[in-house]
Amino acid sequence: MERLWGLLHRTQRLSPRPSQTIYKRVEGTQQWRLEEEEEDGEEGAEPPIHFCPMELRGPDLGSRAGKQNLGLWAATARRAAPYLVLTTLLIFTGAFLLGYVAFRGSCQTCGDDVLVVSEDINYEPGPDSHQGTLYWSDLQAMFLRFLGEGHLEDTIRQISLRKRVAGSAGMAALAQDIRVALLGQKLDHVWMDTHYVGLQFPDPAHPNTLHWVEAAGKLGEPLQLEDHDVYCPYSATGNATGELVYAHYGRPEDLQDLRARGVEPAGRLLLVRLGEISFAQKVASAQDFGARGVLIYPDSADFSQDPHKLGLSSHRAVYGHVHLGTGDPYTPGFPSFNQTQFPPVQSSGLPNIPAQPISADIASLLLRKLQGPVAPQEWQGHLPVSPYRLGPGPGLHLGVNNHRVSTPISNIFGCIEGRSEPDHYVVIGAQRDAWGPGAAKSAVGTAILLELVRTFSSMVSNGFRPRRSLLFISWDGGDFGSVGSTEWLEGYLSVLHLKAVVYVSLDNAVLGDDKFQAKTSPLLISLIENILKQVDSPNHSGQTLYEQVMFNNHSWDAEVIQPLPMDSSAYSFTAFAGVPAVEFSFMEDGQAYPFLHTKDDTYENLHRVLRGRLPAVAQAVAQLAGQLLIRLSHDHLLPLDFGRYGDVVLKHIGSLNEFSGDLKARGLTLQWVYSARGDYIRAAEKLRKEIYSSEESDERLMRMYNVRIMRVEFYFLSQYVSPADSPFRHIFLGHGDHTLDALLDHVRLLRSHGSGDPRAASSGVAPGLGFQESRFRRQLALLTWTLQGAANALSGDVWNIDNNF
Repeated sequence: MERLWGLLHRTQRLSPRPSQTIYKRVEGTQQWRLEEEEEDGEEGAEPPIHFCPMELRGPDLGSRAGKQNLGLWAATARRAAPYLVLTTLLIFTGAFLLGYVAFRGSCQTCGDDVLVVSEDINYEPGPDSHQGTLYWSDLQAMFLRFLGEGHLEDTIRQISLRKRVAGSAGMAALAQDIRVALLGQKLDHVWMDTHYVGLQFPDPAHPNTLHWVEAAGKLGEPLQLEDHDVYCPYSATGNATGELVYAHYGRPEDLQDLRARGVEPAGRLLLVRLGEISFAQKVASAQDFGARGVLIYPDSADFSQDPHKLGLSSHRAVYGHVHLGTGDPYTPGFPSFNQTQFPPVQSSGLPNIPAQPISADIASLLLRKLQGPVAPQEWQGHLPVSPYRLGPGPGLHLGVNNHRVSTPISNIFGCIEGRSEPDHYVVIGAQRDAWGPGAAKSAVGTAILLELVRTFSSMVSNGFRPRRSLLFISWDGGDFGSVGSTEWLEGYLSVLHLKAVVYVSLDNAVLGDDKFQAKTSPLLISLIENILKQVDSPNHSGQTLYEQVMFNNHSWDAEVIQPLPMDSSAYSFTAFAGVPAVEFSFMEDGQAYPFLHTKDDTYENLHRVLRGRLPAVAQAVAQLAGQLLIRLSHDHLLPLDFGRYGDVVLKHIGSLNEFSGDLKARGLTLQWVYSARGDYIRAAEKLRKEIYSSEESDERLMRMYNVRIMRVEFYFLSQYVSPADSPFRHIFLGHGDHTLDALLDHVRLLRSHGSGDPRAASSGVAPGLGFQESRFRRQLALLTWTLQGAANALSGDVWNIDNNF
């Protein structure tokens, strides 16, 4: 470089300079003005320091001196040219590589290779901040510092001591206390909304009853229900009489197996164990197989057998609603702001048969009376009855006298407005109500929610301002089937599917400490994996949560990731509203938390189950949820892995391929589904490449990409069924004939002989019907065009869509 500069300097001295173009600083302005100035400087004189020559001129060929120096000029230029070219190439290459590396580090949705959070991702502070640029590491450190100042354990204890059944005076008082707490934080908006919903409660004057039935058909001796106020909300009311049959967990396959062993469930009362599926699914399956009523009990075989661990008392019954759905079942598909606005209809998920929880002691008495074949080995439990028999047994009479009450419930909201995309909401919520003490059910989640509000409020005071709005919500009516959250979704569905980015649920967050589980939309799996690598394990010192789950299973997602079940509070957000959602849980290894939905779900019992680690586990959940919120609310590009659904479709198609020969024999084909999946994968890859080659600093372009990404989940809601008739329209998670599971169950009937496939009832297919070609064609069309519509929407503008389908 020194040699090059010397050559240029020598050339400049040899060439005459009658005039030159310069930039001159003009007083009073911040710009440089281009001016022409004539100079008669002598050869060899240095230019003034404030003049900057803008071009390299050759000699004036019209002058004699120019002609004499032409040869020397040409030789010098030829010698300097390679150095100029080399220097230019080096500068260009260095700038290109620097820009390339910076872009790859900032692109969060460009594929697995660039999904890792970069320390170079910067975050602009709020307008009232005096700090400089905040990086991911700065925000992470700030969040953890303020989170560490809270008192989670005390809040959990205080909330669990308060009576807070939905609609009660205690719940109203707690709602006002939480509203006041939110008003005391640095939030932009705090408000409440009230819904008038139909809830079902036991009638103290006419408690539910269970009697033996004598041979002559008269009511005999009563069986004393030890927990009189434990009941199944939304059970059918009235009386049911029939012989008793033991039906394991009450799943469709259990009832089919029962029938195959010569014990008919139709016309009888079923005794089923707690677990595997929800109360509502148990009762729905029993109804589909013709049973007259259901008794649900907890078997000690489904809980920990460790004598050093706590167990549920044998005289405790377990509470659970039996509405196969969510929200107010008396205003299905409509918000319950004012019931008089809507016709008096009921949800199709309400059962037509009565159901009642009973204790293990009562179940033991009933099992001893059963006759008939011995139950399979895997059906045997740990009650003091050996062996369990299938029945039938003596007659029983069940009387259910629950009554419906119009009840006001209130949701509480707090919002931190985003600075760049305030109309896009990242939502986090927790159930507030509980039938009993509800320490694990709702006190933990509510305490973590309040702690996150306080933490993010402190961050805002110290310069943090998210790109997207953060919405914190305390739900009411959760124990009756996510009533508060579903009514809110129904009331604002036309807005939320355009504005809600993700929902994070804090319900059932701490049920143990042995293993971690995430029930989630596929869109969030990659982000969850990334966050797990940055949160310390609460019970394995020196390990992250990711290292903890990988210790026993190298396929981390097989160990951690589960689909959203209907009894999850996050289910309605995805299956009904098309918003990706996640619910986290720390759980006991292999066994359920024994006190959930009982009077024994107290702070003391939860603390003892976790052996004193409740504060550490709750803190880990708060860290996980908080860092997830930061990424979702503040990354320039939403970190949602829209390509994941291609793998989900492929997995289901793999199951359908087994029946391609049977369909071909009938002149039918699944080619439409294959083609739609191919279009979706190509659209996802095309969008990925567009993002990869774009500029992150282009706010308009980033917003366009974010809109397409955040609506991917919504694309999988079938547009061809009514939300009022089929509220859960999601083709992968929903319930009804439009779903992929329903199509698969229907296709299985091609090889089924007799009463049909036992899994059919779980997806909305009535048992006992064979394969129907017309119904298959309709199912295939609904599924294919929903999937094709998702591919088209992901492609962007209509002129970018491949229409050769």
